Order: sequence, then C-alpha cells, then structure tokens
Amino acid sequence: MQIGPYRIEPRVVLAPMAGVTDKPFRMLCKRLGAGLCVSEMTISDPKFWHTNKSLHRMDHAGEPDPISVQIAGTDPAMLAEAARYNVDHGAQLIDINMGCPAKKVCNTWAGSALMRDEPLVARILSAVVAAVDVPVTLKIRTGWAADQKNALTIARIAEDSGIASLAVHGRTRDQHYTGHAEYDTIAAVKAALRIPVLANGDIDSPEKAAFVLRHTGADAVMIGRAAQGRPWIFREVAHYLATGEKLAEPSLQEVRDVLLGHLAHLHAFYGEVAGVRIARKHLGWYAKDRPENAAFRAVVNRAEDADAQLRLTREYFDALVAGVAWDAAAAA
Repeated sequence: MQIGPYRIEPRVVLAPMAGVTDKPFRMLCKRLGAGLCVSEMTISDPKFWHTNKSLHRMDHAGEPDPISVQIAGTDPAMLAEAARYNVDHGAQLIDINMGCPAKKVCNTWAGSALMRDEPLVARILSAVVAAVDVPVTLKIRTGWAADQKNALTIARIAEDSGIASLAVHGRTRDQHYTGHAEYDTIAAVKAALRIPVLANGDIDSPEKAAFVLRHTGADAVMIGRAAQGRPWIFREVAHYLATGEKLAEPSLQEVRDVLLGHLAHLHAFYGEVAGVRIARKHLGWYAKDRPENAAFRAVVNRAEDADAQLRLTREYFDALVAGVAWDAAAAA
C-alpha cells in the first residue's frame, strides 16, 4: 500500500487508540511487524500543546518512519495549524480523527460527531491538506447511527479534498465498540474510491484479516484492541497474508521478554511514577489469558516502583515457563 511517498509494508496497521498507542507501544508494534503505527490523538487547541501529556504524545525521537500523528478538533483553521505544528515536530503523515465515539469528544463536535456535518468535513479536510506538504489521511466510522450511515458520502468528500488514504471502522458511532463490525459499507467505500482504503473493526486473527481483505477489497487492515497485550499479532497477520500459513504462538519466554522490555520503555519514557501507573493496564492485557492472572494482577498492581513491578512480572512469567504454580502469597 502506498500513501504519498511511503510504501506501507506489510499492509497491517496499528490503529490510533487514546491512552494506548504511545511511543513505547508504537515502537514495539513496529518491531513486531506493523507496517504503520498511528499515534494516539493530539488535540488541535494550541493551549494544550505544552502539557506533559501533549509533550509525550508529540515525542517521536527515534521512531521508525513513517511517523503518523493523529489530530482531533472541530475548527478548520485550528486543525490546519495543529497539522503544521506536528509536521514541524516530526510528523510525516497527518491523520484526522473523525472516528472517535467517546462522549467527551463527540460533545465538542469532534471525532465521529463531525460526520453529521458534511460541509464542515469538507472545510476541515481542505484546510488541513492545504496547510502541509505531507500526506493527510482520515479515519471515520460508517456513520453516526444505523439510519445515518454516510461513510460513502464522506469518503467521496475526502478523496475530492486530497486525502491520501481513508480508514473505515465498520461500526456507527452509537455502537461504540458493541455488537459486530460490518464490512459491506467498507466494501462500498473501497469500490467507489481510487485512494487506499483501510478496513478496521473486530480484526483479531490472521484468518479474520484475510477474510476482511477479501470481503472488502481493502488495501490494508487496521488493528486496534486485538493488539493490546498481543503486539505480535502484526507479524502473525503479515505472515499469514504472505504465505497462507499460521505462525506458532510466541513462547512464554518471548512473551516475558517482550513484556519486560515494554515495561522498561514505559518507565524510561514517562518517568518511574507515571510509567509504573501506565504500565498496569498493559500488564492486565498481557496476562489476561494466563493462569493465576487475577492473583498476579492483584499483587503487581500494588507495586509502587519500577524495580518491584519488573521483579514481580519476571517471577510470574518465570513460574509459567517452569510450569509451576505462581505463589502470590510469597510474592506479596
């Protein structure tokens, strides 16, 4: 898949997720096979650009190319300025968020709420495309509600505005993440456009990725929640698409080492106090299907410093590797 000057290979992309796709997670997913990783959304209002949260979100030092930064907002001029600012700070692709279903985002008419105002969508897209000399991409849903599906109209506006690629989540905004994604709308969008289209929603296995690509004709798949605690899904999907064969699941030793490396990067990136706190949700995702998962989380979530968090995690996975029960009482 080609987006501007960038060849995206393999055609398996990490979806932007607020509070998840930070630099440590993006770099890990890229190393484990993602062809492109999109940042969590950065707000377009400049008065928030210098908060600790925004500074971390805008940190791309050492990140593999191409660097894709998602921006969110409602004002065309403000979004254009945010695009320029992020390009000046390392962004090589600018992605516009019109897919987030969160109430606090939609209540300000940002995210997927923008799909209800097609003229505003056109003004935003044209303003951002004109503001920067890098490719601008867009992420949308199928519409606001089941009786308000206008993804095809928005897609045509996007292509006419100079958008370089379009990602479509196969749900309406009012579904949030409930029910099942549908792919017929994505197929219709792909059939109508010349630009690359990425299919998103409920893609949680190599087989599902292959099915969605066949069904929609999309140029790539975008994976979000299925990568939480399972960042190796990108190499699994890429291998299956290339060969038709399934890769073996990672060994417990590799899972342990990937997780410990991820934790260490979080501690270094955010500092010990914030890094330990942010790491807890990732620990829950990595351990969710493991034996004694609840006991492990109860103990490791009480760890207040990086050394304790790393030690407890190592001991837990070492016990799994050895095939012995983990002693939560002793660890506590």
